Amino acid sequence: MGKPLVAVFSGAGMSTDSGIPDYRGPQGLWRREPDAEKLVTYEYYMADPEIRRRSWQMRAEIGALGARPNAAHVAVAELERGGTPVRVITQNVDGLHQLAGMPARKVFELHGTARSVVCTACHARSGMDEALARVAAGDPDPACTACGGILKPATVMFGQRLDPVVLGHAMAVAKGCQVFVAVGSTLQVQPAASLAGMAAEAGARLIIVNAEETPYDSLADEVVREPIGTALPPLLHRIAAEGGT
Repeated sequence: MGKPLVAVFSGAGMSTDSGIPDYRGPQGLWRREPDAEKLVTYEYYMADPEIRRRSWQMRAEIGALGARPNAAHVAVAELERGGTPVRVITQNVDGLHQLAGMPARKVFELHGTARSVVCTACHARSGMDEALARVAAGDPDPACTACGGILKPATVMFGQRLDPVVLGHAMAVAKGCQVFVAVGSTLQVQPAASLAGMAAEAGARLIIVNAEETPYDSLADEVVREPIGTALPPLLHRIAAEGGT
């Protein structure tokens, strides 16, 4: 019998050790600056040039492209390299799982990626670094170089639906895995959060690693409240050693 499939579902808490703030935690972006939500809401972004300028400025200031994978990202990639079948389903848009060494084809980014930009008119894609360079050079609201349309990060903004293909792959992984590890997610944003329940219902061993309670804790076989950077590496080593049982 082959090794069991391990699904790692990661939320914002996975990347806080890399210097990327979470959104809904006690020090989260939405609690510190409630108006920030408008900057990533599709309707406001498309209708208001000032919102777009502030959104680009925020991205330039956060400097998320400079973030590096932390011990938790590395541990997931090492589990995969060690021969355990791993699929990552992530709510994060930072691309740190891939930078840590996870093959891109095994990472399903539910909310898109902040490492690319897409034209809302012609759908041409290009690098976020290129767009931010234009902002730094004095263009506060860079337009598409191909057609002049409005550029936006290749992320799923509030008011946009998830990519049905990516969500379909994620659901298939949730239903087909033997172990489902939810890391650093409040498990409150639907439909992504329901994947944990879907996995448990299909018979997977559900492990939740998160500082605060989640709505799915009662379904979990194991709940870990320790800091992710120190808790996840030994947990994944144990899963590998146990063969997922």
